[in-house]
Amino acid sequence: MYWGFETQTTNNSLSSQVWVKMRFLHARVPPVTQDSECVFFDVVLVPNRPLSPRGLFLVLFGIAAISFICGVMFVLKGAWPVTPFFGADVALLAWALHVSTRESQRREHLILTADKFVVRRTDPGGRETVVEANPYWLRVDHDDPERWGAELALVSHGKRLVVGKFLGADERAALADALRSALRVARANSLQ
Repeated sequence: MYWGFETQTTNNSLSSQVWVKMRFLHARVPPVTQDSECVFFDVVLVPNRPLSPRGLFLVLFGIAAISFICGVMFVLKGAWPVTPFFGADVALLAWALHVSTRESQRREHLILTADKFVVRRTDPGGRETVVEANPYWLRVDHDDPERWGAELALVSHGKRLVVGKFLGADERAALADALRSALRVARANSLQ
């Protein structure tokens, strides 16, 4: 994994491989062949993980201990109605960490061959949705990467699919450049 990207290769029969190194992305691009099942781009996008389970426990335990000590101090001073709020903030923090950990299980798998471009999305619940497009008509829309919140979208026949919502601006820009390069190679291969 490198800056939110995991790379995989599904075509292990190729004898020579070319490694493309970018600022935020390492992707393996196979050499151009006449085989239409040659994989030109294969990347699994994953969000950054919050903390390890042990780290989450330590953070939550530390906050709970501090809240407990503060609650005891308020009870000793006679301000006992404040103490339930110390428990509520720990419960709210535990819920937020749970949601963050669950959302970090998202996946977007982008696969480009000469015949099709496939986006397989896996949500935190494990449900997978698959979107396919013809790479010849596919366009990468990421015009202003410097703008905060700029989306990386794949456009084909008037339909727009946003990918990599959880990536940072530099990562989206690197992914857009890599996708454009891979699409050029795939189109050149399909015309031969």
